[in-house]
Amino acid sequence: MDSALAPRAICMSPARESHQADAMLDLVTASSLPASAPADPAAPQPAPVLLMVRELSVGGCERDLTKIAAHIDRSRFTPHVGCFIAEGLRFDELTALKIPVVEFPVRSFGSLSALGAARAMARYIRAHGIRLVHPFDVPTTLFGVPIARACRIPGVASQLSYRNHLYASRDLFLLGLVDRISSKIVVNSKEIQRHLIEEKGIPRDLTYLCYNGVDSREFHPEGRQRLPQLSDAKLVIGIVCVLREEKGLAVLIEAFSRIRAEHDSMKLVIVGQGPMREKLETLRDQLGLQNQMLLAPATSEVAAWMRSIDIFVLPSTSESFSNSLLEAMACGCCVIGSRVGGTPELICDQSSGLLFNAGDVDGLVECLRKVVRDESLRNRFAAAAAHRAATEFSIERAVQRTEELYASLLR
Repeated sequence: MDSALAPRAICMSPARESHQADAMLDLVTASSLPASAPADPAAPQPAPVLLMVRELSVGGCERDLTKIAAHIDRSRFTPHVGCFIAEGLRFDELTALKIPVVEFPVRSFGSLSALGAARAMARYIRAHGIRLVHPFDVPTTLFGVPIARACRIPGVASQLSYRNHLYASRDLFLLGLVDRISSKIVVNSKEIQRHLIEEKGIPRDLTYLCYNGVDSREFHPEGRQRLPQLSDAKLVIGIVCVLREEKGLAVLIEAFSRIRAEHDSMKLVIVGQGPMREKLETLRDQLGLQNQMLLAPATSEVAAWMRSIDIFVLPSTSESFSNSLLEAMACGCCVIGSRVGGTPELICDQSSGLLFNAGDVDGLVECLRKVVRDESLRNRFAAAAAHRAATEFSIERAVQRTEELYASLLR
């Protein structure tokens, strides 16, 4: 791996933080960048764009950025990736694709690291001719859009969730300020677009709808089979997600405990890591599900787990547009989701899956019983979901919408 792109140790004394951020650009040499000049000198060169996310781990925003960077038309755009922490699964994927990654080591917006990193980012923009900056999460939106606008290039904000109690009041205030200078605000569901327009007073023409896309080369229903951890299960109900409170996983566990006798050798699997893990383990033990419930760690083998799950349940209390749900649909799972955010835009109730009210254990139990007892209905929903994912929410569509936005801002 090129040392210019490897994760770097961060020195945490304030004086050295500022110095290191200034020196960061010297570590990214011109030789580390992919050749982008066309053979014909008179032909237009692809526009360098800087995509940003806080860290390069396994979350949804990180996945969205990586998919766009990997699939964007290199004859039109040259992707660069900026982050606060340059390590994790997506870092490895990006560097394998020879996409340059630069770390702007912000540890706190109130520290000298933020000032030094802001100066480093402005220098990076100038040094590499960056034409547009597109952050994919809230921290990098707050950081990157103002710097882009100060450099007199478009800054595209992203709002991929409700602005609610999950945000610190400081961040909500700062987002309101950034709204005023953003070139566009990308949303990934009509519901979040409605929320911003009707509840936050953002002009409609400032928002830009771009659904997430799924890569059908990786996420598809062909070759569905159980992973060894689930080989003894005749029916698997499950989810792959970050284990956070807003995912509503306690509702799923409670509902499963009430229908576990409906089918022989049925198992519940929850794949992921997060702050709720210990509480979920406790609930599992309280309900006596030790032999019927598997808590598996986060993994890069998401598609294999999806193809091991028969019924995928997303019981979130807050959601915009779930990558995990979309990938489950693409892999041929029968899907059930709560009526929040963009989930009803993915699942056509009674056609490509089932919907229930968030937090309603009885409602989820009713949905589960319906598809557990009726295999033909379960298979019909699964086939419809896979078709909908492949035709309506492909990665090609998402990339096309993103490219259209970039082109419109760079005219």
